[in-house]
Amino acid sequence: MPKIMMAFPEGKHKVVTMSYDDGRDADRRLVEIFNKNRIKGTFHINSGLLGTDGRIPHEEIESLYKGHEISTHTVTHPTIARSPKEQIIEEVIEDRKRLEEIAGYTVRGLSYPNGSYNQLIKEMLPYLGIEYARTVHSTGNFSMPDDFLEWNPTCHHKRDLMKLAEEFVQLHKKQYLYMMYVWGHSYEFDDDENWDLIESFCEFIGNRNDIWYAANIEIVDYMKAFQNLKFSADSTFVYNPTAISVWLSVDGIIVEVEAGKQIVLV
Repeated sequence: MPKIMMAFPEGKHKVVTMSYDDGRDADRRLVEIFNKNRIKGTFHINSGLLGTDGRIPHEEIESLYKGHEISTHTVTHPTIARSPKEQIIEEVIEDRKRLEEIAGYTVRGLSYPNGSYNQLIKEMLPYLGIEYARTVHSTGNFSMPDDFLEWNPTCHHKRDLMKLAEEFVQLHKKQYLYMMYVWGHSYEFDDDENWDLIESFCEFIGNRNDIWYAANIEIVDYMKAFQNLKFSADSTFVYNPTAISVWLSVDGIIVEVEAGKQIVLV
């Protein structure tokens, strides 16, 4: 039986993803920095607050975040662990509806507003069309999540960002998958007068051939696509019923399993 392991696209074993909340005006500069360095971000937006208090207006959302992911952050940013179920449902569903009207695609992610969540909320989210939800609990490590509805990031950009980046680029053991997940709020760079921090980070971590740069939902979709592969009992062939390619390491050789295709592995 061959030794088979999941790889990221093109056989890579490291992924970088960024996650920024609230849809503030400073996102314009942050998106420009990401684009320059081939980095992808997920932007969690409160649709009920668009255009208010230094936030990006409705008419700019689609064009600004093109190539990145628009995700929910609830309509009005309440502390949802203290909210009734009816309000939680409305805050999430209405945010999805409004953002999908703007984006033109299904919005399936969430970052918990004020970092607020509990087990009941986690259990509700799949019924509201939410497939992942980011917390504010930084791990300081590069592990893949066990639970996408309690997705803990590596770090806030204020916590050892460059130190962790330097550690990340040195990771070389391909028997593991590594993820560096950074979160924050773009307005913090204005408040702290440290745009040079995120610029230096993106210049350092971006444009590398051994790293996959993905939005949050792309990681979720890829992991699910791997889980949906149909292997023969002896793992000598596999069928990919999904709409995206999945890459495998088969006895150390990288193999692409194209969408809708069945291939022999040995």
